[in-house]
Amino acid sequence: MSYSGTSKAIEDLAVAIGDKVYLDVAKWHLYLQDAKLHTSLAEKIYPLVDEDRVTEAAVIEILQNTQIPIGGGKKAVPMIDLIPSAGLSDLMRAIEDYQRDL
Repeated sequence: MSYSGTSKAIEDLAVAIGDKVYLDVAKWHLYLQDAKLHTSLAEKIYPLVDEDRVTEAAVIEILQNTQIPIGGGKKAVPMIDLIPSAGLSDLMRAIEDYQRDL
């Protein structure tokens, strides 16, 4: 796939996950799209999709290694710690739906 094709594919994946997955902070739901985190997460997940290596364990590893700055950058928390279990299920379903529609 060309770079422009890859960019479009990443944008499409970002759209697919952006309004379905949220960070839960003190019972506030901050969707990845609203937090401007959907594209950077899609960039990390897309290689798994492209190489047909999507597994829950691989996605969890990405979420563990994705640090979310809080408190004006005074601290960073792994994204996996901010996504509830239902959100992880929603993320996996969104990725699977995206992959199926390719």
